[in-house]
Amino acid sequence: MKSIVITVFPLIFLSLFFAATLLAHHSYMGEYDLNASITLRGIVTKVEWSNPHVSFDMAVKDAAGKVTTWTVESASPGALLRRGWAKDTLKVGEQITVAAAPAKRGLFFAVTRSVTFADGRTLAADSDAVRP
Repeated sequence: MKSIVITVFPLIFLSLFFAATLLAHHSYMGEYDLNASITLRGIVTKVEWSNPHVSFDMAVKDAAGKVTTWTVESASPGALLRRGWAKDTLKVGEQITVAAAPAKRGLFFAVTRSVTFADGRTLAADSDAVRP
């Protein structure tokens, strides 16, 4: 009996640990409508440069003047570095335009394709899964 407990308990613990890890990462195809395109113009309010995806919030004003906060997800830090980004490329308070795919669930979430800065520079910010 003691050997069963010693064998089974660690297996159950490891199974739960790895299941939680797998659930933490999501599929772009499951979360976002990759066949749709939106353009967001606004001010960066927050930047999270961390794995598995860099994300940022931006204040976007609609045609009626109402400001909505959008959370935008992009590629991993490593993928962005390979596309010409640096950790400080995107700054809070900066005006940007984002080409993105919206979330399927209709909330204010999107996944980036590219980011255009006020000086006219455009950088790819998509994950390989989002590329057309």
